[in-house]
Amino acid sequence: MARRAGQTGRRFEDGIALLTRPGKCLIVISKPTAYFALRSKYSRFAMAKKDTLDTLKQALFLESDGVKFSTKKAKLLKLFGEKEREEVIAILMQYVREGKILHWREFLMSDIVSLMKENENRYAVFFEWAVTVPALTYYGIDGLLSTKGKQSYDAIIAITLNSEHALETRAKAIKSLAQYSKQHFDRGLPEDPGHWKIDALRFTEVLEWQRNGYADGKGYSIPETHPSLNAPYTLLEKTVAKLETKLARQRAKYQDLSSPSNWLVAANAKDLIDIRKKWTLPEHYDMFLERYSPLHVFVESRKFIQGGLSLYGASELIARQIGYAIHGETHATLKDWPEHYVVIADDGGDPYCLDLAAIKDGDAPVYTAMHGAGTWKFDCYSPSFIKFLAKLS
Repeated sequence: MARRAGQTGRRFEDGIALLTRPGKCLIVISKPTAYFALRSKYSRFAMAKKDTLDTLKQALFLESDGVKFSTKKAKLLKLFGEKEREEVIAILMQYVREGKILHWREFLMSDIVSLMKENENRYAVFFEWAVTVPALTYYGIDGLLSTKGKQSYDAIIAITLNSEHALETRAKAIKSLAQYSKQHFDRGLPEDPGHWKIDALRFTEVLEWQRNGYADGKGYSIPETHPSLNAPYTLLEKTVAKLETKLARQRAKYQDLSSPSNWLVAANAKDLIDIRKKWTLPEHYDMFLERYSPLHVFVESRKFIQGGLSLYGASELIARQIGYAIHGETHATLKDWPEHYVVIADDGGDPYCLDLAAIKDGDAPVYTAMHGAGTWKFDCYSPSFIKFLAKLS
């Protein structure tokens, strides 16, 4: 670019140049992409300059609309949650005590706990107060455990025994004690203590544990998996190994081993016998169930309506036909369902089925349809089960 007399210039971004003259400064943009990059970069800078910790705090305390409050809270956490963590915690704790939107005073408790680090006992006083407020007790339990550790056990056991607390709060207390102490008070129960029944709460075991001095437990072992997942050889093994890699990433985000999810494990022998009595499955799918039966598997993907696909394991395969091939109440066979289709997965109720009438070379195609349309209209989703797994991976 030619310069006029008295101009100086320098290129400081790809597609962006700076020209200066006495008393003037001009930014010259020669590429559209450079314009959008510059606008994005400096608009974020301007936003960060505008939204200070104090202005966001003031906005939170003045806001009376719950949706707008949520947006402001999210901005506070995004801009300052890491670099000003302690100040943000202090703001949220103050709002829990004094804020005007009551339900947000409760919801902020989980944000506070997630921002904290282990053994930050300077926050213990706040959580000692929070567990005395019925609306805050549920989330306050984890904060009390985090800040006081074993010294909080007596107070939390008192919560479990207090019938004035909601059932879900008492169940949450036992669940949190089990997770922190690695005791098995939550064995065989739903992952969410909100689904526990009163007779499932193991008060006797908890009290015995208290009398014996609060010994640490051994926790839960991870489910056993087939060796071929670590050393795959066949096409099926390699495809399943890729799926396992994806599931491992999901498990790394969250995993509760009292109710393990997103694992591929060996099937129960009895389940396999029942399945093989009912259907003659293609070899690849039969081997998949035997060696890599899905255990509460939800494969995350934006391709699907519900954000992922529920992939059935051997323990649930027969029962999962209810609502598709079998009437939910009478258990009669439904005439409009193709008898050679076996539902192996679903996306928010939309079935994914193996076509047992088209078995070839040990495999079979997978079909899918929308549910609730009045009649089933199936489309081929994948020409084989192995390619179906590859799509999920």
